[in-house]
Amino acid sequence: MSVVKEAVNTQHLYDIRGMNVWYGAHHALKDINIGFEQNKVTAIIGPSGCGKSTFIKTLNLMLQMAPNVKVTGDMFYNGRNLLKEKTDAAELRKQIGMVFQKGNPFPQSIFENVVYGPKIHGEKNKKKLLEIAEESLKAAALWDEVKDRLHQQALSLSGGQQQRLCIARALATKPDVLLMDEPTSALDPVSTRKIEELILKLKENYTIVIVTHNMQQAARVSDQTAFFYMGELVECGDTDKIFSQPDHQKTHEYITGKFG
Repeated sequence: MSVVKEAVNTQHLYDIRGMNVWYGAHHALKDINIGFEQNKVTAIIGPSGCGKSTFIKTLNLMLQMAPNVKVTGDMFYNGRNLLKEKTDAAELRKQIGMVFQKGNPFPQSIFENVVYGPKIHGEKNKKKLLEIAEESLKAAALWDEVKDRLHQQALSLSGGQQQRLCIARALATKPDVLLMDEPTSALDPVSTRKIEELILKLKENYTIVIVTHNMQQAARVSDQTAFFYMGELVECGDTDKIFSQPDHQKTHEYITGKFG
């Protein structure tokens, strides 16, 4: 990852340049310049209220649905400027999956949760839907635990299983990118470890952006780390360097626990 200042970097799946976000009169994100490489995990870190969740929700245009939100700048995804060109948000979210802080399965069966996206996008063949469900649940490391109860209520699963089910649901549309907003903050240590192991496996096929408050988690799972503070991107770079030799004093103070 590198700060993007002038030309679009064709090595990056995303290139964000000069992005600003306002909630009404509140300037929430200020002149964000950042790029994301394919098949890398990028951790977004920073104290509460620094703009991490706001930022990740711009990447699939989810934030732009909220009232009184204004987003300016350029956001190139696969060479298309999502902030300047007319974009089908539903089609975009097929390519950019998202997993939230707490597992939020629909009050339906495990199977219906996984195939929800493909069905919305027109897939009706039952055999194909079964294949998608199996493939997605295997990718989310959940298949062996639920294969004999696909038609049971998803809400009967444990918290960690529900979160992996939501990952499977996001993967079912075959996205390029997986956005994860504090995906383990509501989970126990065992479930957290499973999700982290899954992230490391998934990056073989997906580009992943994860918001986390957990410094150890960022160090364990990410290739690149970006530090946000007061709505600004202070610095970003290789995770090892950010945690051992950051360029900015504020980054050093945050990762060593002097504030947060």
